[in-house]
Amino acid sequence: MPTFAANLSMMFGERSFLDRFQAAANAGFPAVEYLFPYDYPAAEVFEQLSLAGLKQALFNMPPGDWERGDRGLASLPSRQEEFDRGLKTATSYAKVIGSPLLHMMAGNSDSTDPLAVATFRDNLKRAADATGEVGVGLVIEPINRRDMPHYFLNDFDRALDFVVALDQPHVQLQFDIYHRQILHGDVVMALRRMAPHIGHIQIAAVPLVFSRRSMLSDIRDMWAANIGLRPRRRKASAGSRL
Repeated sequence: MPTFAANLSMMFGERSFLDRFQAAANAGFPAVEYLFPYDYPAAEVFEQLSLAGLKQALFNMPPGDWERGDRGLASLPSRQEEFDRGLKTATSYAKVIGSPLLHMMAGNSDSTDPLAVATFRDNLKRAADATGEVGVGLVIEPINRRDMPHYFLNDFDRALDFVVALDQPHVQLQFDIYHRQILHGDVVMALRRMAPHIGHIQIAAVPLVFSRRSMLSDIRDMWAANIGLRPRRRKASAGSRL
């Protein structure tokens, strides 16, 4: 039976980031995830996680300059040094916080550019080696073109191809049902087909054209880990980016 992880970047936004841990626990969640913890010392984040009695599900590697539009660095050849620094920071945080997973964001680049493809493939291997050394899993996530029109990784089968080609068991797919539905549809069949390579599942409100009952039944049968909840707010509250 799966458990649900509150996404603290999208829930309890009326509270400061560090106060959201206890709010999640009070609401009955056993685990949490969020985009980025890097505005706070890792030990401070771990303290709030521990005080609330929560488990960490995952968080993202540093994305570059989020406010200026960066959405990851893994496919950007001109940002290699920054990617390497971010990878080191992320694995350090994951060790302290006790996160079992890190999400490597691909970044905004032309998905047909051979140099971007080669850079992403090389950085996936680089990140796989670094996370493997510290016992942390690594996931990559396709993101829909509606929300991120220029995101490099915008196809589920292509993302799966990268994972399969690398062939490292701790490198898997982050399957966000919201993005899958917008990009391709056919959510339930894709979940069944890709299940051996899925490391994390997220759900959020989408214009559903499939049966919720069928989808949730399939997830319950195949998944025993965390599922990240990502409700979409109509208006972001102060500090909600974290």
